[in-house]
Amino acid sequence: MIVWLWLLWILLWGSTGAVVLIGGLLVAVGVVLFFPLPAVLPGTVPRPLQTGRLLVHLLADLVKSGSTVAWQVVRHGRGTSFAIVEVPLGVDSDPLIAAVARLTTMTPGTVVIEIDRRRRRLYVHALPVRDQRDLVRRRSDVQAVERRVARAAGHHSGAEEPGPAPNRPDTRRHPRGREP
Repeated sequence: MIVWLWLLWILLWGSTGAVVLIGGLLVAVGVVLFFPLPAVLPGTVPRPLQTGRLLVHLLADLVKSGSTVAWQVVRHGRGTSFAIVEVPLGVDSDPLIAAVARLTTMTPGTVVIEIDRRRRRLYVHALPVRDQRDLVRRRSDVQAVERRVARAAGHHSGAEEPGPAPNRPDTRRHPRGREP
């Protein structure tokens, strides 16, 4: 928080003089010490490297899905196939669910149309979806975004393994290598 406030101070003053740099640092430290904010996600520590990876994946998703949607519109026009995909979530935190929904909606070809908070589900309108394989891929894409968001926030409870999704076989193994 101190670094962000300090950078904001420098940008607002539009100078990198010694007085601005030292004064901005003192003001940032004072604001953080005298006006502490409550933790948004208690027990989490933001991870800059994971946040960077999240942003890189987001940019790659934007380019890939943008070109896919453009091709579908050119090729099929209004006849592009779509589906409503139910996506089970592993996180149980409002800010993380909101971040997953926002990042999913930012990607061309996907729009979160409903968040079922009680059941921890997102309902995503996705295109193109031609068959069951595309449906499973879209679901796993959203769950991958969820895992990246949870890692970037330093949150671990349930985000690594949201449980078997509908129409996805349970591939967990029984202890000692035997199938259940």
